[in-house]
Amino acid sequence: MTYKRIMLKLSGEALSKDGKGQGLHQPTLHKVAAAIAAVSRKGMEIVVVVGGGNIWRYRDTTDSGIERTASDAMGMLATIMNSVALQAALESMGVFCRVASAVQVPQLAEPYIRRRVIRHLEKGRIVICAGGTGNPFFTTDSAAALRALELNCECVLKATNVNGIYDKDPKKFRSAKLYKELTYAEALEKHLNIMDQAAFSLCQDQKLPIVVFNFTDHKNLMKAAMGEKVGTLVHA
Repeated sequence: MTYKRIMLKLSGEALSKDGKGQGLHQPTLHKVAAAIAAVSRKGMEIVVVVGGGNIWRYRDTTDSGIERTASDAMGMLATIMNSVALQAALESMGVFCRVASAVQVPQLAEPYIRRRVIRHLEKGRIVICAGGTGNPFFTTDSAAALRALELNCECVLKATNVNGIYDKDPKKFRSAKLYKELTYAEALEKHLNIMDQAAFSLCQDQKLPIVVFNFTDHKNLMKAAMGEKVGTLVHA
């Protein structure tokens, strides 16, 4: 086993039908939970950050008349909804799980307190960090990078719907080249959009490895967590 403690970054769409819809799709939610539970049963400590794009996303609603800070607050609430749903799915499989939110919602989730979260992880509980960073203008990619560093995770596993990082969009160009491994400097030089700039800079500064892999096949999570060659590894 390569990693002892990992950060799994999921998009909100990963919980929707076919991984690209709106709302929550119960069969998909339970497949995602089963994949995470299988990794947890291997003795790995898991932190999860899940997005809220299946419920609300600012860039898709720029003409809504809702200004950015309010829209981002709605997005944070969307991540809490997804996190509570994922927690319920995991617990239905007999896995102990806690939701720790950067936004105070004590009826639904614990407040995010670093020492408390670390204690949960040491006890073998999965922790889902909800509410983003708790601040507007930051994406859940930034939240994942920040929490991974705060909680001493050894790697960020970024789940996507493609096989890794390509030199161009593989859905538009058949000639797109898949990179198996990249350095941070190479990723910047080639202008590859792996995470948002703030998140990528955090990982680069602290030399935190990033693995980008295809979560359409949920078996890939186990492979990535066990350090097998899957997707693209970005490192120092």
